[in-house]
Amino acid sequence: MILVTGGAGFIGANFILDWLAQGGEAIINLDKLTYAGNLQTLASLEDDARHIFVRGDIGDRALVSRLLFEYRPRALINFAAESHVDRSIHGPGDFIHTNVVGTFNLLESVRGYWNKLPSEEKAAFRFLHVSTDEVYGSLAPDEAPFSESHRYKPNSPYSASKAASDHMVRAWHHTYGLPVLTTNCSNNYGPYHFPEKLIPLVILNALAGKELPIYGDGMQVRDWLYVKDHCSAIRHVLANGRPGETYNIGGRNEKPNIEVVRTICAILDQLAPRADGAPYAQQISFVTDRPGHDRRYAIDARKLEQELSWTPAETFETGIRKTVEWYLANQDWVENISSGAYREWVEKQYG
Repeated sequence: MILVTGGAGFIGANFILDWLAQGGEAIINLDKLTYAGNLQTLASLEDDARHIFVRGDIGDRALVSRLLFEYRPRALINFAAESHVDRSIHGPGDFIHTNVVGTFNLLESVRGYWNKLPSEEKAAFRFLHVSTDEVYGSLAPDEAPFSESHRYKPNSPYSASKAASDHMVRAWHHTYGLPVLTTNCSNNYGPYHFPEKLIPLVILNALAGKELPIYGDGMQVRDWLYVKDHCSAIRHVLANGRPGETYNIGGRNEKPNIEVVRTICAILDQLAPRADGAPYAQQISFVTDRPGHDRRYAIDARKLEQELSWTPAETFETGIRKTVEWYLANQDWVENISSGAYREWVEKQYG
């Protein structure tokens, strides 16, 4: 059994669905169900005994300790995080509370559990911390992609909070011997993505006839990673990663934001053309750039590829088409997000 934190969020929920579809062992899913936590993503597991959902905070030491000692998981994967840069600029406190203080409390709960395990279970246990490439800062156009030895230079409250959590995870390994693994991934996209992020926002705004806002000149470059490829990489790291090591996970898909948006528009022109026949790209508008907007991220994933034999299965072209097709085929899920109906369901079920 494994314990997953943040398993109702975008990446965490995709991981749980993928893990159980691959025949993985049972999962305890601990999620606070903040605004982006959506259990409807996991509706297919409602009667599946392999998925045990608990609503709670990673910072609640009593709760986390109870779950650890009751279920005795062999590993914990920490997806729980506040993760939106714009929100961190306007309200950094939540990011410090969850990503820094929450991670500290989680580490302490796990350390207490791990110290009391029998020697064989203690040696086999793993704490896998899921982080981001944004901790490395921004790259110039001609700079080599981020490697695991790249110096941390976070530029937003979000990335600073994740950098702090990464450093704590490292410190708990070197100070206390906790067998940790850290992954730093590039920008994820795919099914079930909360529509505040670029790709789902563009798809939904385009279909609704709204403007497609692009920060600045739209030439900010990101490396795009299909979420199911990310899930595959995490499985590889959990199974074979060396304790204390960091593994970068990237899709080898560097794209400027404006190219991403134009690609989505072109796919929609084919799959769901506008009633007036006009191209969706006409809805693109340029808005004032985000404060401190990093210009380029790019991941060097050779360590993961060479040591653990992992490579992404999707190109950006195949992954983005699958993503657009998924949103077009799952309008009920989209409507529940857009209307807030999923929050009403959560409150009825969990208070």
